[in-house]
Amino acid sequence: MPHQHIEPMSKLIVFCAPSGSGKSTLIAHAMEQLPQLTFSVSATSRPPRGQEQDGVEYYFLTSQEMRRRIDAGEFIEWCEVYPGRYYGTLRSEVDRLLAEGKDVVLDLDVIGAENVKKIYGSQALTLFIQPPSIEELRRRLTARGTDTPDVIQTRIERAEYELSFAPRFDCRIVNDKLADAQQQVVSTIRQFLSQS
Repeated sequence: MPHQHIEPMSKLIVFCAPSGSGKSTLIAHAMEQLPQLTFSVSATSRPPRGQEQDGVEYYFLTSQEMRRRIDAGEFIEWCEVYPGRYYGTLRSEVDRLLAEGKDVVLDLDVIGAENVKKIYGSQALTLFIQPPSIEELRRRLTARGTDTPDVIQTRIERAEYELSFAPRFDCRIVNDKLADAQQQVVSTIRQFLSQS
């Protein structure tokens, strides 16, 4: 009987982090180092901004369409940022990429990450990127100079809430020195992808 070649199963890598933890920088670095990674495009009910194109930055849906598809269970995860303004990940999009043999990167909140883990189990790696401390996070957010003290305080409180979920993640990476965190993210993903 000829030996059957088994294709390695495509995988999901989920990034989660409080605002100001350097997540976007780490994702960009991982995708540069590991060209087999593909970023999953989310859906949103907000209108396109500037040069944004449907299917590139986001899938732009009306809030009615989004609500209908949420109710139909078509989203792996979703949130209503404020009334009528939705963001979410379509299961069909993720499954399409996996079927194409791509390893998929998702950038989600703590609840979304837990949902993905529930659905995909060991096929998904959940990474929690955390700041060295809440004080350091406050310093970074203040240094950015883009937010008012009230907004910063809200982000800090949100970060404290999110950090309480960190132990449930497959892997926690502290972004203290960026180069170290970048290396750790890439080697963690590489190791995960090499497991059959």
